[in-house]
Amino acid sequence: MKGVIVSAGFGTRLRPITNIISKNLLPVYNKPMIYYAIETLIRGGVNEILIIINNKDIEQYKQMLKNGEDFNVSISYKIQEEQKGTAHAIGCAEEFAKGENFVVIFGDNIFEDDFNFRNFNGGARIHLKEVTDPERLGVAEIKDGKIISMVEKPKEPKSNYGMCGLYILDKDAFDIIRTLKPSWRGELETPDLLNDYLKRGKIDYRIVEGFWIDAGTFDSLLEAGNLVKKKL
Repeated sequence: MKGVIVSAGFGTRLRPITNIISKNLLPVYNKPMIYYAIETLIRGGVNEILIIINNKDIEQYKQMLKNGEDFNVSISYKIQEEQKGTAHAIGCAEEFAKGENFVVIFGDNIFEDDFNFRNFNGGARIHLKEVTDPERLGVAEIKDGKIISMVEKPKEPKSNYGMCGLYILDKDAFDIIRTLKPSWRGELETPDLLNDYLKRGKIDYRIVEGFWIDAGTFDSLLEAGNLVKKKL
């Protein structure tokens, strides 16, 4: 199974720290943030990992992670030449995926739960977590065990199920990405990619157990470290 870590952002919410180091290499308690994404993929059955990275930070990653030998997996790198959104970053993995199903995880997402990525038969799968502030996330509405809508940061959420930065996709993802139009932010958005699968009835979900955190702000970075410490 192949896995893709999206880690190409510049961590603007964590400046000035990220002026000198990539956000996803910052420490979360006792190890760099990106280690948690790598370990989540490995526990789920992934043995080949591609890191989507920007040109500024790639040498830092290569120095720390090398080719994956410390994790007993293969790690390679692909530069996202322009910051055109998360779906665009996923599109950079087409050559790596080679027509196979693949897992995508955002490098600042930390999960307590374990996953089995091998029991996936195609289409798309998202991972959801009940949260108290769904309006700041992508939100999935579920009815009779099926997803009926996905909305990015809705003012009036129709559920408390926040969409985590963890997806499994099939080879159709790349054809879909080529059809996407930029959002109001001028970027290709992952929810637009996933909504295409929803329209075709080719998406399912799993509920995340344990804690999940997107460690992209100073407060969430501190919270992530405290949660990891409690677990050890």
